[in-house]
Amino acid sequence: MPDFGSEIAVHLPRLKRYARALLHNPAQAEDLVQDTMVRALEKAHLFRHDTNLRGWLVTIMHNEHVNAVRRGVRGPFMVSDEAILELGRAETQEAPVQLHEIRRAVDRLPREQSEALLLHWLHGLKYEEVAAKLQLPLGTVQSRISRARKALRLMIENPGSGLGLANTLMRRERSREARA
Repeated sequence: MPDFGSEIAVHLPRLKRYARALLHNPAQAEDLVQDTMVRALEKAHLFRHDTNLRGWLVTIMHNEHVNAVRRGVRGPFMVSDEAILELGRAETQEAPVQLHEIRRAVDRLPREQSEALLLHWLHGLKYEEVAAKLQLPLGTVQSRISRARKALRLMIENPGSGLGLANTLMRRERSREARA
C-alpha cells in the first residue's frame, strides 16, 4: 500500500489549478498549495480512507484560503511611504482649535451643569453613575446635562459669543489685519 504522501501527490495538479483560480497570483497560489499539503500531512490521521481524498484536500485548501483572508483582514495594513505622506489632515488642523473652543465654552457654563456634563462626557460615566456620584436624582442629572449641551450649542453657534471655529478664524484675521 502506498504511503499517504504519494497518495496526495497525485492530486497536486488539480490543487494548483484551484489555488490559481482562487488567488489569481501564481506565487500566492504556490504558497496556498504548500500550506494545504502541510496541513494535510499534519492531519493525515483524521482522513478516512473510504472517502474522497481529492475532496478532502480541496476542503483543506478552501479552509486555508478563508483563514488567510480572515487573518489579512485583522492583520496589519501595509501602506507605501508615498501613501503615508498623503494621509492625515493638512497642517492647519482644526481639531485642537475646536477642542480649545469647547473647553472655553464649558468654562462659561454654570458649575452644576459643567460638573455633570464633564462627568458624563469626559469620564464616560452613565447618567445613573453621575447621579450617584453627585448624590442627585437621575432626572436632575439628565436635565443639567441637557441644559449644558443646549447652552454649548448656543454659545458656539452665536456669532457674538466669541467662541467656535468661525470666531477663532475671525479673531486670527483681525489680528493679522491689525499687524499689517
